[in-house]
Parts: sequence; structure tokens; C-alpha cells
Amino acid sequence: MTASIQVRTSGRLHMGFFDLHGGLGRKFGSIGLSLAEPALLIEAQASKHLNVTGEASVPGTVLAKASAIAQQLATKLDLAGALDLHISEHIPEHAGLGSGTQIALAVGSAISNLYHLDLNARKIAELSGRGRRSGIGIAAFDHGGLLIDGGRGIAADANAVPPLLARYHFPEEWAILLIFDATQPGIHGEEEKLGFNQLPVFPESLAAHLCRHVLMQAMPAIVEKDLTAFGHSIQVLQQHVGDYFAPVQGGRYASKLVGDVLHYLQQAGVACFGQSSWGPTGFAIFENSTTAEQYVQQLKIKFTDQALSWRVCKANNQGAEINVQG
Repeated sequence: MTASIQVRTSGRLHMGFFDLHGGLGRKFGSIGLSLAEPALLIEAQASKHLNVTGEASVPGTVLAKASAIAQQLATKLDLAGALDLHISEHIPEHAGLGSGTQIALAVGSAISNLYHLDLNARKIAELSGRGRRSGIGIAAFDHGGLLIDGGRGIAADANAVPPLLARYHFPEEWAILLIFDATQPGIHGEEEKLGFNQLPVFPESLAAHLCRHVLMQAMPAIVEKDLTAFGHSIQVLQQHVGDYFAPVQGGRYASKLVGDVLHYLQQAGVACFGQSSWGPTGFAIFENSTTAEQYVQQLKIKFTDQALSWRVCKANNQGAEINVQG
């Protein structure tokens, strides 16, 4: 067996769904972006018994989730052995950055390589129950960049992962500001399922409107590196989808603190901003890192609540790094 394997993968932004109606036989469809950080870094070896450890900075809940995923996959794959797994970096949980999917894919990739199973990310996602509404996290693991998926077929297998429709290289010079609220986790798990079930039917005409903005504005804008046009498309998605989810998450944005920051950025004329997934993490995209850092300094003066924190990063235009040793 392979002696050791290291997997590094990173968080993602989910910028919005564009067809929540489903009248054409597919529902959801989403646009998102792979981030260079925050990242998940694991190292694994084959073992007779499952053992999951982590650095002091890694929460016990992350270790527990990795352990549960490893046990789930080992059972479904009927493995004779297990894993000795160490986590040295992690993606914040329930922050809207897709941490659960990346844990599942990283652990699954480690198992696949250690036991020579030749499992791809889509298969691992199906086995671990990830990617049932959005395929952005799976595509981010595979390819990185700006990603657009086609949603789920309404009659499809419940475990089927939405197909990747388009992938674009995100401009290297553009900088992404992440806005964190430490006091409020995003909606997830059963709460997320209940939230979707209690929402009214999404208007078909509005779904068509959002699809047009993605196809005829966001996609050409990213090719032409036009941040203003790209940002306008994202704003249209954020406005309508955020307002649709408002009864579940308490407003257009899940966090009032983050919402106040995003409103300030809007008033300042920032082109592209919003909430990732169910939040609470907010984001804004700038032409370069210098401009992003200038805004961070303004925001630190304007917003002093200790629950808020800021991080400037870049997009990740590559998939997960998988290094096999021995």
C-alpha cells in the first residue's frame, strides 16, 4: 500500500442559485468560486484502526466530522483497513464556505489513493451524500476557478451530483475580501432541508431572468475581465435569491453585522459583493489586493464589533493538491 498521502483543498464561495423554479426538469443551478484560502490540509496513512488527530487550532467538531466520513466510506466500500488521519489546517465550519464537502472529498481521496480504489470526486461525493443541490464544491476540488453547474435533474437519483457546465480561469489580479461573523453559524443540515421545504414556489419568470444574467452577463464578463459587469450579475442573483431565502435566514443576509458591512460597500460603489451560500460569511471582489486592503482599513475603523473579522485572499485556479509519498 501507499505509505502516506497529503491532500490540500480549499473553501469556495457559493454566489447564488439561478433556477429555483425547476420547470424545465432541472432545479437549482449555481455559480461559485474556488478560493485559495482558507484551506483544509490532511495527511493520512493506512491503518488497522481509525485514528483522527489535529493541530490545537483544529476544532473537535472538524475531527469528528472527518472521523464520521472515514467510517461511512470504509463501511460503504467494505474496506479491510482504516485510516490514521491528521488535520493541520481547516476551513471554518457552517460559514458558507463548503467545509463539509471538502472534508468528505479530501478524506475520500486519501482513502482512494491509499487503497488504490480509483475513485473520482463525483463518486466520493455520491458515497458521502455531498453535492445534492450544488456541484460547485465538487468542481472546485477537481478544477478550481469560477464554476457554473446545471443543477439537479428533478427525476435524477437523489445522490447524483449536478453536472459542471462551465469553468473559467478567475483573474489572478482580482482580490477577494472575506467578511466573517463569529457569533452566528450559517444554516445547515436539517435546518437547511426544512428551509427549502417551507419556501414558496419560485417564479418561473424570475428564474429565466437570473439565467439570462448568468449566461449573457456573468459569463462574458469573466472572459473579458470586466469586474463591473460581473459584479452586476452577481448583485442581481444576490438580491433576488437573498430575498427569496429571507423568511428562513432572517433577511437578505443571514448576519446583520455582515449585512451592514455589505450595505456600506454598496454605498461606497463596490462592484461585486454578497453572501456565500447560507452565510454568514460575506465577500467582496476588488480589482487588486491594494484596493482590497485599503477597504479593510476603512472597515476596521467603521465596524468595531469584535465578532467581525476580515481576510483578503485570491481565487484558486487549480483543483486540490494530492501528494503521494512512498
